[in-house]
Amino acid sequence: MKHLFKTLAVAVVATLTLASCSKGDDNNTGSDDSKAAAVAEQFVDHTVTPTYSALAAKTELLASQLATLKANPTDAGVREACETFLAAREAWEKSEAFLFGAAGDFGVDPHIDSWPLDEDAFNTLMNSPAMIDALDSEEGDVVAGERLGNALLGFHGIEYILFRDCQPRSASAITADQWKYVVAVAGDLRNRCYQLEVGWIGDAAPASHIEKLDDIELPYTVSSTDQSYGDNMKIAGQAGSTYPTTKAALMGIVQGCIDIADEVGTSKIGAAYSGEDPTYIESPYSQKSIIDFHNNIVSIQNTYMGGVEGQRDEGKSLHSYVKELDSALDSRVMEAIDNALAKIDAMPAPFVNNISAAANGEAMEACAALSEILDEVVEKIRNEN
Repeated sequence: MKHLFKTLAVAVVATLTLASCSKGDDNNTGSDDSKAAAVAEQFVDHTVTPTYSALAAKTELLASQLATLKANPTDAGVREACETFLAAREAWEKSEAFLFGAAGDFGVDPHIDSWPLDEDAFNTLMNSPAMIDALDSEEGDVVAGERLGNALLGFHGIEYILFRDCQPRSASAITADQWKYVVAVAGDLRNRCYQLEVGWIGDAAPASHIEKLDDIELPYTVSSTDQSYGDNMKIAGQAGSTYPTTKAALMGIVQGCIDIADEVGTSKIGAAYSGEDPTYIESPYSQKSIIDFHNNIVSIQNTYMGGVEGQRDEGKSLHSYVKELDSALDSRVMEAIDNALAKIDAMPAPFVNNISAAANGEAMEACAALSEILDEVVEKIRNEN
């Protein structure tokens, strides 16, 4: 299926992150690096936490708006829901540098962000009254999550209902059964975004989000523990953490950046541009693909610079850490991030109508260069004495 690229990307993320941590044991076992620990803590509190909190809040609002529209569809309401959808997409795409942890362990990424929508399966669903009734029940969100495949779930299922050719659809163009479907799918999306938020910040998440996850029995702690993923990273190098050293945690963080840089270039842009699969277009209905790609690189920038905008502390950032190890390498990373953003922004929009443009190849090259330089960062951290 078309979303196989995304599923494989998640598997690569998990495998390579674990590999980077295990390789780090050779040179860093028992390390008590306070600078690395400060970088990891800053990453959890000021990159991951605000990103996932925003994502949970926006998907919660979207689910509420769509439930209201189901009862009373209006064009103004659809436009408002489209705006909320795009805000939620922005938060999600800015999280893709950290698809390890809860996102990887619980399979959240392919569950909520596989594309394109399987239109044949969707049409079959629309002709299945029993399934539509199940989606329209009080537990429709759970039914959607458990019984619909990834190619009918998440952002792109919702996008398919709300958008056509970059524009919000007319409320009258959305059928009653489609409203039932999209409300259930939005509820499942909200639940899975709660899972990411609670998974990383634990008891600091809203109590209602924790209660929802407990009610529908979605797990959110590190395997075989009651520990959040954030706490697990903050105690890297100590007993009880899956990270044997603080430097292993940093290598895991950088590996997440490598993987999304590679995915943007080789899959998100490259699959269509190369002709391998011209239908493999992220966000084809809202036509926001290039914005998605841009925000993926912003996720790397936020991770490297020590936080989202307004919460950065460069003194506790990978940028500062790497600069102390090798100032020239740090400068190259900064330049590569800026270049990837610039090349993506130069792609002709919408991507779905310009898949063969030469600028797309330049963006692919910039993403590849960024991935390669970040590989050097992992080696630099690993080999530090």
